[in-house]
Amino acid sequence: MRRIVVIDAPSNLGLRPPAEGTVPGCYKLAGALREQRLLQRLGAYEGGVVVPPRYDRGDWQEGDGVFNAEAIATYTRKLADRIEHHVRAEDFPVVLGGDCSIQLGASLALRRIGRYGIVVIDGSADFRHPGNSDRIGAAGGEELAIATGRGQADLTDLEGLRPYVRDEDVRVLGIRDYDDERAELTALKITNVTVGEIRKQGVEDVARAVVRSLEVPGIEGFWLHLDADVLDPSVMPAVDSPDPGGLLPGELAPLLGALARSERCVGFNLTIYDPDLDPDGSCAALLADLLQTALAQP
Repeated sequence: MRRIVVIDAPSNLGLRPPAEGTVPGCYKLAGALREQRLLQRLGAYEGGVVVPPRYDRGDWQEGDGVFNAEAIATYTRKLADRIEHHVRAEDFPVVLGGDCSIQLGASLALRRIGRYGIVVIDGSADFRHPGNSDRIGAAGGEELAIATGRGQADLTDLEGLRPYVRDEDVRVLGIRDYDDERAELTALKITNVTVGEIRKQGVEDVARAVVRSLEVPGIEGFWLHLDADVLDPSVMPAVDSPDPGGLLPGELAPLLGALARSERCVGFNLTIYDPDLDPDGSCAALLADLLQTALAQP
């Protein structure tokens, strides 16, 4: 039985400010989930906090590339050190973000060890890069592109390990049926399955197909990345982009559980939930219930 270790990664460096003079509230995610007694409910060990640099875009302007890039690069290495330690020890790290740029810490850590895939459960693919957009800036909407080697070298080629994840080792699940990034993903042979397709094919069948596709020679395992905005805003409004047409808890729980239970899954992270948008704590309670259902040891 693998030891679950909870690590806080409270970075909001990859998101645009929700309003002038404010910072994104997703850095409070870990604290809100801990208030739900997540560690006890998972039977988890304490992994501590990886403290991020201060959020400060300085005099950044559109066209300057990714804001907070130096800070994100520094934090990615620091978080990768922590995750790498636990993966090598055969623990199961559960990383509580944070915005989606924290996924780069896991991707870098696993690239140091060998060849790993990533299963992304997200309302959007976060695949914005200079080849498809003139509005580069927020790494939290660009981290999958960065992880696959697209974008500025100070983020895509840390330690000379570009790409951290190969295109063919990426699986994207739960994007909206109208997602305009899907055509590019498909052209690049990045496997992607929309909400509508998950419902049509069935959650268990989708999960089995994903795990089977990553059980191939040369791939040592995969990381599981969950963005809370994959859920429909009727049940998860506490995110920065609450787009309609998302999964419901009864669909996400078995999908997440089937993937997390795979022996090939080496770790997990949760991102984007913003406690500032959840005054009664109901969204935190829902996420804690989902994680307990999917990740708790039998």
